Amino acid sequence: MSGHSKWATTKHKKAVIDARRGKLFAKLIKNVEVAARLGGGDPAGNPTLYDAIQKAKKSSVPNDNIDRAVKRGSGADGTGVDYETVMYEAYGPAGVALLIECLTDNRNRSATEVRVAVTRNGGTMADVGSTARLFQRKGVVIVAKEQGETTVDEDALLEATLEAGPEDVNDLGEVFEVVSEPNDTVDVRKAVQAAGLDYESAEVSFVPDFTQPLDPADAEKLEKLVDALDDCDDVQNVFTNGDFPDSED
Repeated sequence: MSGHSKWATTKHKKAVIDARRGKLFAKLIKNVEVAARLGGGDPAGNPTLYDAIQKAKKSSVPNDNIDRAVKRGSGADGTGVDYETVMYEAYGPAGVALLIECLTDNRNRSATEVRVAVTRNGGTMADVGSTARLFQRKGVVIVAKEQGETTVDEDALLEATLEAGPEDVNDLGEVFEVVSEPNDTVDVRKAVQAAGLDYESAEVSFVPDFTQPLDPADAEKLEKLVDALDDCDDVQNVFTNGDFPDSED
């Protein structure tokens, strides 16, 4: 998991920067809308919506925007768009595997945008199943180490979540990443909250089975490729098995 942790560290830091730029707002809002559409507009009875709302709030998305997204998704205001999840697969520098998750109302547009971003930045599109087989769906809960006057340590976090069945607790620098089976994600998040701790995000992600070592030059190329994909409106997440060098931490 060490390579995954290095990438996750880079991705977490990048997400913070992107959030400050407001780049993530539209994508976070789309997540809220889809969660409300699939499970209803009541966060108390829809844990996916609850977590989508919390993630949006932690990225400073205005409450009015979140409320409107919930209403659109649940049909409360009679509008909204029917999004679907589409996965694309690609190879990046040094043969690293990429799994690209899109949330879209137009498959053709998404496919074109992803293909252009990949091919213009040194990558190649892959056949269906060729990179997806290298990843497993996992629940990932991110917990900040510094919480007010409290500093969370790894042992305390593991003990707090033990009954929820975590598989790994990874140190990502400023945060911990608690990895579990997808169906245990909400239980892990609730265990974190029950211990009086806050969490950054809780969602189902894709974790690589093994990692591909990168030298600094290839790591830079991969970040450029991921940035180009993140700039695509329909791309929600990019997962990779690239193992960043220590200098990238």
